[in-house]
Amino acid sequence: MDAIDRNILVAVQEDGAAGLADLAKVSGLSVSATAERVKRLEERGVIRGWRADLDPASVGCPLLVFLRVSLRPGRDEGGFRKAVKRMPQVLECHAVTGAAGYLLKARFGTLAEAEAFVTGELRTIPGVDATEVLVGLATVKETSILPVAPAAPEE
Repeated sequence: MDAIDRNILVAVQEDGAAGLADLAKVSGLSVSATAERVKRLEERGVIRGWRADLDPASVGCPLLVFLRVSLRPGRDEGGFRKAVKRMPQVLECHAVTGAAGYLLKARFGTLAEAEAFVTGELRTIPGVDATEVLVGLATVKETSILPVAPAAPEE
């Protein structure tokens, strides 16, 4: 990945709706050359997709919940991972160090919905041993923008 690619990535993270003409200004290339760069970044999986950044409260899911999940020792984790991938409430699932093997980030409309999810769905996955629910009180920072270093002026 060169300086031009990094500049394009910084720009599209800041404004995913930026047009190719805007990206061409950032990259210093023609519109067609910039389009080719963007296409290659998509093909290589560097750009994984294009999405709108929605306000959770505006679309009915203001409640942020983090869940620590422990599996029973010796259980196949593949079934757990497949089940979690099918759950639309789960925004992120990470295998982590520590007593809880997984940390999940989820969104719900109400506390009752979160409770129903934990007791009726999450805890019923074979192999789940324990869960800990942490309710978010306030979001100080939430972003999906990665710290890609823009190219230095001399690059």
